[in-house]
This record gives sequence, structure tokens and C-alpha cells, in this order.
Amino acid sequence: MTSPSIPAPRSPERPAPPTPGRSGRSPWRCLRHRGMRWWSAANLVSNVGTWMQLTVQNLLVLHITGSAATTGVSLAVQAAPGLLLGLAGGAAVDAWPRKLTAAVSQVALAAIALTTAALVAFDLLNVAALMILSALTGLVATVEGPACALFGNELVPARDVSSAIALGSVVHSAGRLLGVACAGIAVGTLGTSVAYAANGLSFLFVAAVIPFLRPVAGHAPAEPDRRSRRPVGGAREGLSYFLSRPRLVALTVVTAVSAVFGRNYGLTLAVLVTGPLAGSSEEFGTVAVVLAVGGIVGAVLAGRMRQPSVRVVAALAAVGALLQVVAGLSPTLMMLLVVTAPMAVVESISDTAGTTVLQTDPPAAMRGRVLGVWRTAQTGWGLVGPPLLGLLMEWAGSRGALVAGGLLIVAVIGVGALLHGRRAAPLPVAQPAEASVV
Repeated sequence: MTSPSIPAPRSPERPAPPTPGRSGRSPWRCLRHRGMRWWSAANLVSNVGTWMQLTVQNLLVLHITGSAATTGVSLAVQAAPGLLLGLAGGAAVDAWPRKLTAAVSQVALAAIALTTAALVAFDLLNVAALMILSALTGLVATVEGPACALFGNELVPARDVSSAIALGSVVHSAGRLLGVACAGIAVGTLGTSVAYAANGLSFLFVAAVIPFLRPVAGHAPAEPDRRSRRPVGGAREGLSYFLSRPRLVALTVVTAVSAVFGRNYGLTLAVLVTGPLAGSSEEFGTVAVVLAVGGIVGAVLAGRMRQPSVRVVAALAAVGALLQVVAGLSPTLMMLLVVTAPMAVVESISDTAGTTVLQTDPPAAMRGRVLGVWRTAQTGWGLVGPPLLGLLMEWAGSRGALVAGGLLIVAVIGVGALLHGRRAAPLPVAQPAEASVV
């Protein structure tokens, strides 16, 4: 595979001048920068490969192990590094050059995917090898995730970071649709190993593009933080910084509560459609399509934002939660579809705004560790959320879970807003007693 022929000058790329008027707020404004155009194309290829692999991964694991429980264990093994080593991974990103870290991590993931493809092709993949490869994938991802996210942001000026993040969401959704379709065709004709091989090649394509990309002038990569050369010490410093920033803590609380009680629609809406609404799996497929399209529309609209805040994230999350309550009370499938569309749009905007705050609020030298803390927390609520939601559905049913979850989200956000208002309110200043006139 040949590398793209992009000139590589030594100086940083000059950013495109800000454009007044509507084009200055275009959701696609980040594409004015050549580096972002190449980065987005590479990410589209990578996402197609990733979704090709994910489409067949669980079926492959189930085929090899013959046990649903073992399949779940393999997923937990892959998620464990994000929970246990997310902080250290973020510290490593701050300690090492981000461009080099992003490229090396892509090569490492490619090696894992191609090794898996070879083992599957020659029928040599067993449970032990599967667990080792899953653990290695999760370990590399603790560094690859924050490194690539932050490196991508450095390809555009700070004013266009929200546009770049929104474009990334659109690319992810497009890659999912293309990847699933390609997996069905490729696996049906060439076998399961081709999905892993395609994913490995997609990682190599990204690694080949990265050396030719340059940060824009005025938004250069942060110098490695020499104090974080020791991952443990750097991780502790990152955790202390994260907890000392009320807006990051508030963002975590809002996102965690929303993720646990408001975002697992693959479970709650599936039970609602096939249960109380007496629909079929095909009709739930229609709901899923509406959710996906709404997510893309929301990401495009979010790209118009310049400086989103935690207050905006919380307000949008509350609106989405109220729409969730209405969805839980929907008497017909048509009513559910009408509510689902704006619900997906609002939540996509909220997610993009939150990601922008997370990646731009900390100083450049601390962002890797902040994303490491976030990855640890995100993995935690990702593991805890489905069982909690399942228990809520057992107790209250699908309608009750949607309604109760939505009201809980609104309540948590409302309490947080009240506490913030009290803390921000100025204290009364005592007026000096008026001097008596003798």
C-alpha cells in the first residue's frame, strides 16, 4: 500500500482565516483545513474496517467458545484495561509526542487484527489466544483513543474543534453503515477472517496518513509533560486536576446518569416495541434507523456551535430526558417514531457539545490525562448501566423504565442547577453603619 502523496513542509500549516457570516458557522468549516480532510478520510476507512470486524466478532467468539458466558468474559477482558489503566494511558499520551503515539498505536492495533485474521484463516484461534488478543486490544486502546482524539483536534484551530468533533461523529455513523454492508458481502464470499484482515489494513492506512499531517499554526501539539514520564504519578495528577474542576465533574455526572438511564435504547425501545406496542423486530429496525438518522442530523447541527458549555450539555440532556418520558408513554408505534427523531437529534447535539468541552477545557499538557479519567469513568458506567437498567425494567417494565429514567435524569440536572446557582450567587455585603452627626 502506498502512502498518500502529500507534501510535508517543516513548518506548521497556516490555518484558514475565519470566515464571517454563515460560512463561519458551517458545520463543515473544519474541512477548509487540508489536514482535517485527510484525517476524516482516513477515519472513514478505519471506521469501515472496525465495523466489519465488530459485525462478526461476537458470532466468531461464540463459535469458538460455544458459550455465551465465555463470550461475555471476552468482552469484559477487552474492556478491563479501560477501567483499570485508563488513567495511566492518559498519562502516557501526555508524556509522549501525540503524533508518534497515534501512529504507533494504529500499527499495534493493525498487528493484533492481522494476527487474529491469520489465526482464524488457519483455524488456530482458541480461547486462550482469544483472551490474550482481547486484552491487548483493550490495552492499546487506552492510549490510542485519547492520542487520536487530541491529535485530530490539533489539525484545526480551536474555533473549529466543535466542527471537527461533529464531523467525526458523522464519519463514525457513515463508517458503521458501510462497514456492516461490506461485512455481509465480504464474509459471505471470503470468510470471517476477511473482516479482521480488512480492519488491520484500515489501521495501517491511518498510520500511513499520520506522518503527512501537520498541526495548524497557533494550535501546535503540546510539548510532552516531563512530569508524567511516570504513568502512575501522572495519572494521580490528572485525577486531582479532574476532580478540582467543577465543570468536568458536573459533565461527568450529567453524562453518567444520562448514559445509564437514558441512552440504552437498544434495550428499552426494543422491549417497548416488541412488548407493549405489539410490534415486530422489523418495526424496531425502523425505530433504530430513525435513531441513527437523528444522530447524524444532530451531529451536523452540533458542528455549528463554537464554544459549547456544560450548561448547554445539561439543558439538552434534560430536554432529551423529557422526550424519553413522552416516548415511554407513546400509545402507538407512529407516536414513538415522531418522538424518537427529535430525541436522537437533541442527544447527539448534547454528546458532541460534551465531547468538545471535555477536549478543550483542560490545558493542552493535561488533556491526555483528563481523557484517561473520562475513559475510566465511561467504562465503569458502561459496565454497570445495562444491569441496573435491566433491574429497573424487571421492576417497572419498559414503559416505567423509560419514564422513571427520564424523570431521574431531569431531577439530577435540576438539583445540580440549583446547587450551582446557590454557589454562584454573590454573598450579601454588610453596609457600614451610618455615622451619626454630632
